Amino acid sequence: MRKLVLVLLFCSVASFAQQDAQFTQYMYNTISINPAYAGSRGVISVLGLYRTQWVGLDGAPETSSFSVNTPVGNNVGLGVSLVNDKIGPTNENNISADFSYSIPTSATAKLSFGIKGSANLFKLDPTKLNPENQGDPQFQDFKNKFSPNVGAGVYLHSDKGYVGLSVPNFIETNRYDDNETAIYKEQINYYLIAGYVFNLDRYEQIKFKPAVLAKMIEGSPFQVDASANFMFNDKFVVGVSYRWSAAVSALAGFQITDSLYLGYAYDRETTKLVNYNSGSHEIFLRFEFLNKYSRITSPRFF
Repeated sequence: MRKLVLVLLFCSVASFAQQDAQFTQYMYNTISINPAYAGSRGVISVLGLYRTQWVGLDGAPETSSFSVNTPVGNNVGLGVSLVNDKIGPTNENNISADFSYSIPTSATAKLSFGIKGSANLFKLDPTKLNPENQGDPQFQDFKNKFSPNVGAGVYLHSDKGYVGLSVPNFIETNRYDDNETAIYKEQINYYLIAGYVFNLDRYEQIKFKPAVLAKMIEGSPFQVDASANFMFNDKFVVGVSYRWSAAVSALAGFQITDSLYLGYAYDRETTKLVNYNSGSHEIFLRFEFLNKYSRITSPRFF
């Protein structure tokens, strides 16, 4: 039964729009969807993230992400990232380079513009599908199909809040077999991200941040993630998140040192898929190279 569910899920993805990898802790991994985020933290920031989705379902999605971004001078930011996404018989590697340029809009805020160049390597292994007709041309072995792409974004941010608009991939990509049957299609993903930090006490020891991520793709349902997080003593973070008509999540994080932050999230489906899996897990580690001049005295949620 679980293999049947997997095949139905894959066929749905292959027949309609392909979405970018999703993350529950998107507020920390903004570089993956918006190149204007590069360098916005003011330090060299290194992030590694692993997500295993729908645990217990054969061939369920697994995503690994690694990124580095840094400011260069006062107004320029650079970043590189690698995302590996496995879903059933497919394996994708996406390598990106990001450039941003920032303009101060006030004493505490900047407006950043970014561009992203990326290369995608896609592989389909039909042996994992076990089709009835092994010679079906629609399930050829696609090995490392290369697709370049380009994206852009804007990001308005301060120490308290942010709002961004982005399109990571402007070029729609199709993969075809010899009969020109499209089995995989990557369409344009549109993102809106926003959040703001409120101090709940006079000593600024308790902070509250609501955040939202909205994603629109032609051929797929409109997706909205809304979260609410609390930070205590600039060390502990706890929160909840809701992905519209998809999942609810619990989030937690700990600022281990001034440079090192660890975060975790658990998702529970609100759809019928809840009957076939035990939830999704996501963990990330962020390390930042700080010095006495760039030290972040008040850790951010983003």
